[in-house]
Amino acid sequence: MAHIKVAVLVAGSWGSALAGVLADNGYEVMLWTRNEQQAQDVNASRMSKGFRMPPNVKATSSMAEALRHSKMAVVAAPSSAMRQVAALMRPHLSSDTLIVHAAKGFEAITLKRMSVVLAEELPSYPKERIVVLSGPSHAEEVARHCPTTVVVAAESKEASESAQRLLMNHYFRVYTNADVTGVEISGSLKNIIALGAGLSDGLGFGDNAKAALITRGLAEISRLGMAMGANPLTFAGLAGVGDLVVTCTSRHSRNWRAGYLLAQGKPLQTVLTEVGMVVEGVKTTQAAFALSSRYGVTMPITRELYLVLFENKLPLTAVRELMNRDRAQEWEGMDLPE
Repeated sequence: MAHIKVAVLVAGSWGSALAGVLADNGYEVMLWTRNEQQAQDVNASRMSKGFRMPPNVKATSSMAEALRHSKMAVVAAPSSAMRQVAALMRPHLSSDTLIVHAAKGFEAITLKRMSVVLAEELPSYPKERIVVLSGPSHAEEVARHCPTTVVVAAESKEASESAQRLLMNHYFRVYTNADVTGVEISGSLKNIIALGAGLSDGLGFGDNAKAALITRGLAEISRLGMAMGANPLTFAGLAGVGDLVVTCTSRHSRNWRAGYLLAQGKPLQTVLTEVGMVVEGVKTTQAAFALSSRYGVTMPITRELYLVLFENKLPLTAVRELMNRDRAQEWEGMDLPE
């Protein structure tokens, strides 16, 4: 294999797991962190976020070093940090470097998707080559080489296929998709439903309730996604139902865990401190609540979770009101063919 260098930004759990995938594919991997001490620790211990790093992974706090001659830059920053990271990339980024972002969320104030944020901060970079990576993929399982299947989406077919070639291996299967909007919306909104699943489990409601929550949650995701221009088929795929199921049913999920702790009566700030990692579903609930109003889309689960998270509504009260809503037709609000 010809010598290929790739960059992974940043050195969190997901970034570290993806660095391992790319290293297993034989590439020279630069794992970027803004923390110089973290970079030194990773290089000395060969461990990052509890995952062993192959010898062809090098950590660095220099963005210039990370991006220099890199064929691909995988941006695995939290949504709240995406604009900052993109601004740091700008002086060092070549248009020949393929950008793949693996964040799941909206920008809190602007409600913009991550590919839009990247395009704004990198105005000289061709936006059609910005690729989104999503799908059912817990970092812990990827790091253990458990079979994992994801999707990459871009406006450019050449870009998505390039990302597919660089990322895919015997345990990390990658499909392509042309629906950037749908893939990003699916990956973001599933975290809201995972919070609800954790609440449901914490309240001891059982499998019937969780199955209903996942199914009706997917209906909400689809309604908003279609209103924002997504392809409805995306929500039946890996980025949609695939990621939704894994995030709502696994204790690896920090969003599920946050919901579970909330059901114990703990305040939101205490829950976030106890989880100890970014819980994207909290800010995404705020964003989706605002987007549902902007697009005139009914999202009752999202609304009730918003009230529980930010207006101190009791979870049991929220469940009671969801169950006692007016009678409805199952596909109400969905513009489906006759």
